Amino acid sequence: MDSPDCGRARLSPHWRPMHCAEPDPDAAAGVTGLPAPGPVPTPSRKRETLTRLLREARRAFSAHGLANTRVDDIARAAGITKQLVYHYFGSKEQLFASVLDESTQELLADLLTLELDHLPPTPALRLLLAHLFEQYRADPALSALAQESFRLHQHHAGHANRFTGLVPTLLRLTGSILARGVASGEFTPGVAPRMFLAAAGLLVTGGFNSRYVVSTLAGFDTSAPEGMDRWRDHAIDFALAAVRLQGGPTAGPPSAS
Repeated sequence: MDSPDCGRARLSPHWRPMHCAEPDPDAAAGVTGLPAPGPVPTPSRKRETLTRLLREARRAFSAHGLANTRVDDIARAAGITKQLVYHYFGSKEQLFASVLDESTQELLADLLTLELDHLPPTPALRLLLAHLFEQYRADPALSALAQESFRLHQHHAGHANRFTGLVPTLLRLTGSILARGVASGEFTPGVAPRMFLAAAGLLVTGGFNSRYVVSTLAGFDTSAPEGMDRWRDHAIDFALAAVRLQGGPTAGPPSAS
């Protein structure tokens, strides 16, 4: 049981005997406007708070960028205090890294829901790349977050999001399609899944992540609906041509998910 001094310490933020326990910051920070410490949030309430916080942080970072986003604004939009944001994430950069983690997991999980084993190798690879493209078309925040992540990793080498740990799963999927293509005589042997995925991924998403450069060089606006379709078809056909044997089959579904 706390001593009387500890009870007095709770009423004064400037005085606390050393033997008194610190208040729970999670409970003390609480929801904006609560003047006194409350009970420790339940796991479900904490999950709801984190979900709301990450949603508002994603919206802010994609709209304003990492440098121009204020933690105060995110906290206010999420209905919590800035102290609680820092309690959970430590810094604005760590909050941004968590937003990247969540977006990456959602993107990859969506890609892995594709049923490709029943498709011939060329249509399967075409569908995989087309689905990646359509993810970026459907969610403009992905492009904004990707560009901000480039800046973060350029200046903060220690910040690596969870994508690194998720890459092997995507590599296995891509490698399986390439291997089936070699076995069927559609694809040239010796193509490294990692190199193909890196090149094809940058190519397919280039119209979003490097819109100005790609639009200028291609001669059309890759952010306009017709320009998006044109770049999607060109990028996927170009990627497939890199692995297809000369004279191999080219038929496949349209380059859309």
